[in-house]
Amino acid sequence: MSVLAFIQARVGSTRLPGKVLLDLHGKPVLERVIERVQSAKGIDGVIVVTTLESKDIPVVRLCAERGIRVFCGSENDVLDRFYQAAKILGPDHVVRITADCPVMDPRVIEKVVGQHLASGADYTSNTLVERYPDGEDVEIVGFGALERAWKEARLNSEREHVTPYIRNHPDLFTLSSVVSEEDHSSCRWTLDTARDYEFLQRIYGELGNQEEFFGMDSILDLLDRKPELRGLNSGIERNEGFAKSLREDSLSGKAD
Repeated sequence: MSVLAFIQARVGSTRLPGKVLLDLHGKPVLERVIERVQSAKGIDGVIVVTTLESKDIPVVRLCAERGIRVFCGSENDVLDRFYQAAKILGPDHVVRITADCPVMDPRVIEKVVGQHLASGADYTSNTLVERYPDGEDVEIVGFGALERAWKEARLNSEREHVTPYIRNHPDLFTLSSVVSEEDHSSCRWTLDTARDYEFLQRIYGELGNQEEFFGMDSILDLLDRKPELRGLNSGIERNEGFAKSLREDSLSGKAD
């Protein structure tokens, strides 16, 4: 049974253009994410899924230079991008990771994947109940569920964000949730603004030389010792991009 991780990446970003290629402690953000996902047990391969737009050629070039497989598809219909890549590569399950999560903890990936395979669910994530830090989001979906969502999802938000159709239809899909024992949902460890970038630079500056893939526990310990770091990017709305998509929702013109 094969499990492939798809890292969703593109250069375009309204609030922080080119964020996935920014330098973070000596390596591009995207490379940091790739390495962390590769180190997670239970992942059979990593593929970067980007767009066909010329502005994303640097993403393709980075992957080529580092021997990482890459698939180019629709810019806005990300569900189609994922499905077309999965259709070619043929995994039984697809893990969705976004390229703006450069402190993704490999052990969190392992936990979500392990529960998914053990439960036999169509979809498993640690986001159905938000208790993990923003930036530790992991989703895994069976190919059959991904294909059904691709065929049936109509709202633009369902297609841009890949999994909302599945999450919103527990009558059609079996859902499994990984919930953190402690609530760290107020922590923001993702990269979407200049303030986030400053925060992540400080985290890597403090921990990057000590551990190759420092995880959640190390970051939480650091924030306890240096609570002022929390203020660098506090007060930013979680999942702001998805909220914006919901406000702007309209029916997609995709045909079966």
